[in-house]
Amino acid sequence: MMVNNDNELSEDVGQVLVAIARRSLEAFLRNRSFYLPNLAELPTAVTRPGCTFVTLTNQGALRGCIGCTEPRWPLAEDAARNAVAAASRDPRFVPVEPAELDDIRLEVTVLTQPQTVAYADYDDLLHQLRVGIDGVIVAWGVHRGVLLPQVWDRIPDKNQFLTILAHKAGIPAAKLRHIPPTVVVQTFQAQHFAEPGYREPGD
Repeated sequence: MMVNNDNELSEDVGQVLVAIARRSLEAFLRNRSFYLPNLAELPTAVTRPGCTFVTLTNQGALRGCIGCTEPRWPLAEDAARNAVAAASRDPRFVPVEPAELDDIRLEVTVLTQPQTVAYADYDDLLHQLRVGIDGVIVAWGVHRGVLLPQVWDRIPDKNQFLTILAHKAGIPAAKLRHIPPTVVVQTFQAQHFAEPGYREPGD
């Protein structure tokens, strides 16, 4: 759930994003066409610039997850674009095949603006992170990685969470302990809206 944010979306509006992501995914997989919603027909809340991640699962197994942390498009358009990207451009997976479509379930995560964490050392960083609330971005040089707040459900240990995130970003875990800090850490909060039958990967 998004925390302390005036732009929090209702469940009904969140489900509009889910429907847009589903329509975009189906258009791409079935017809290799790109669907972009008509913003004039949508609630104002999803026509403003914003950031989403779209997560795809196949019978509960992660099948793709792509998103952004800096706003480039209206929320509705961002969800449509990321649904296609999750199906076709996640480097961890081969592209989703049309035959999988009936088994795919998706989730749209809407992010708040990331905030940079000022931390003195690794223990201070661990202390500031809020399990189950904060999504985390790490950056070191050209290396960058993101884990959504939902991942805490599978990795509730803060040290393990950051170690896995650093590995995902290609950052040596030891760099997180460098004093003074050299890894930029940002946190964000999120709301997530899913289709019926969606299960978080690993559940």
